[in-house]
Amino acid sequence: MTNDSTQPPRSFPARLLANKPRSDLSDAQSEIRELVIEVDEPSFNCSAGQSIGVLAPVPAGSDEPFYLRWYSIADIPDRDDQRRQSVTICVRRIVTKDPTTGEEVRGHCSNYLCDLESGAELTVCGPKGIAFPIPSDQTANLILIGAGTGIAPFRSFIKTLHRQHPNWSGVVRLFYGTQTGLDVLYANDPSDDLKQYFDQETFAAFKALSPAPNWADPIAWDLAFSERGNELLELMDDSKTYVYVAGRQETRDHLDSLFGKLLGSANLWSLKKQELVAAGRWAELIYK
Repeated sequence: MTNDSTQPPRSFPARLLANKPRSDLSDAQSEIRELVIEVDEPSFNCSAGQSIGVLAPVPAGSDEPFYLRWYSIADIPDRDDQRRQSVTICVRRIVTKDPTTGEEVRGHCSNYLCDLESGAELTVCGPKGIAFPIPSDQTANLILIGAGTGIAPFRSFIKTLHRQHPNWSGVVRLFYGTQTGLDVLYANDPSDDLKQYFDQETFAAFKALSPAPNWADPIAWDLAFSERGNELLELMDDSKTYVYVAGRQETRDHLDSLFGKLLGSANLWSLKKQELVAAGRWAELIYK
């Protein structure tokens, strides 16, 4: 990886409170874990919508001065009686194959975090950024689209929206894409179902599954949007509608293609998207 500078951002000592599986552990390529991290510094302060960095040990043979990865906050941060803040992140274990040799390649930071045991010490940086600000107008409409671990920022976003803006009356539509084996990720979990935060008149969540149990398979967004295309386009024409997208590069590319089909051409969608971006009504959080 390439770091932003020769020096990492200000860092803080931290401790892992919990490391829980949020997917089927039988498939390493689909493994996602939820980590709760306690930061041992009262001045550390982050909020929903931000990201924190994790400084992992530098890989053997690397000439990088440090190894840093950023992760979206996946839940509302909490504090203990000593004012130490705990944050939750969502990590997908990266396991791929070298296209030339066929050898297994493991993502350094993701495997470091997924293998950490409760009580382990680690170092974090940040926080930084607010990817998806909550509009000041409580009648605003929200279209939230997340794929894989891209659902993490929307989990904290929706909880914050519910707790801090209980009178929100705008339409909220969440589309979350998963592969078979990952569909338990924050959704339809009896103890943590996103749907519990809104009545069905204002909030609805729609799942888009991959047609096969492989992370590389494309998510069937077209099926998820097929019955709601007209509603989405009508909402986007409303000046009070905001569209937030989180996921990998291929998610954005697939959505651009899909919205182009819904509007009738890629050019018409390009113009519409430019309009949304210029008005501050389109925001993306794209993972590498």
